[in-house]
Amino acid sequence: MDAFFASVEQRDNPEYRDRPLVVGGSPDGRGGVVAAASYEARKFGIRSAMPSARARQLCPTVLFVKPRFAVYKEVSGRIREIFRRYTDLIEPLSLDEAYLDVSADKQGIGSAIAIAQQIREAIRSELQLTASAGVSVNKFVAKVASDMNKPDGLTFIAPHQVPQFMEQLPVEKFFGVGKVTAARMKEMGLHTGAHLKALSEDELVLRFGKSGRFFYNIVRGIDNRPIQPNRISKSVGAEDTFAHDLTDVEEMNKELSKIAAIVAERLQRYSLQGRTITLKIKYSDFRQITRRHTYDDATADAHTIADAARTLLSITDLSAVRIRLLGITVSGFYEREHKAVKEDIQIRLF
Repeated sequence: MDAFFASVEQRDNPEYRDRPLVVGGSPDGRGGVVAAASYEARKFGIRSAMPSARARQLCPTVLFVKPRFAVYKEVSGRIREIFRRYTDLIEPLSLDEAYLDVSADKQGIGSAIAIAQQIREAIRSELQLTASAGVSVNKFVAKVASDMNKPDGLTFIAPHQVPQFMEQLPVEKFFGVGKVTAARMKEMGLHTGAHLKALSEDELVLRFGKSGRFFYNIVRGIDNRPIQPNRISKSVGAEDTFAHDLTDVEEMNKELSKIAAIVAERLQRYSLQGRTITLKIKYSDFRQITRRHTYDDATADAHTIADAARTLLSITDLSAVRIRLLGITVSGFYEREHKAVKEDIQIRLF
């Protein structure tokens, strides 16, 4: 989807249309980060995950609106219903993005490009929103293609075009290559896929560890990952960015109780229990740390999760610091519950 949260807000509120708009954050720049930015805001350099203060600096007239996640989830569900008209092999990545395997062509259309076009037209006519699609031979190439002609675009990379496409691709576009790795690659003289392709697998592994094997294959257009409907999460969590920085431990503990309740509800919704509790802390200067502990017994209980998070907080040096964000994640899911979920998925698939 194109600027999904922001586009839903502009669709539902005519006064927001054609204006630089940010979903999330704080108008006074005191706290929060950008959850989504309209294309009008992006012209000023505003991007998701940017601190709201920076967004305000880039565009003093930017409009901040509170997120309505229940609405976004409902719209996302309707988009999935459109997908299911064409294939049952759908792997959601988030509320606004998914992989579709359309070799399972339910309507017998016979063309992946035509299917993508029909899906985009249905989203436009039924939901008054725009989507961009990438069509190709595997996940990686299709994902990159989907970002090439946003907004409201469709890009097809044919099988014979994949080798040249991958060779021309800048290294920062490769999955798993963040700012740090991209900078490191460029220091080595590796700027494009062609530069990576010139290295042997052993050389890539030597320089980049296990990721080197992935780079060796992907630069050759090899990505055999299947679509995974009902993908099982490895962790469940929640976090909150505060309107004012926290300095009082008692106030932090109260916030942890609220966050733990959200995490517990999500775990219970999917019948999951986890043994590892992770506490995330972001300071006012945007430094970030995590603390985690693995327990003998798995849990999905809010009080237990909150107690664990408060214990992790108590062993963290909080002197002379201000906290802008706290988060809790539960992982290490109990094997019996995890196995039951897998078996249920297999029954429904086959």
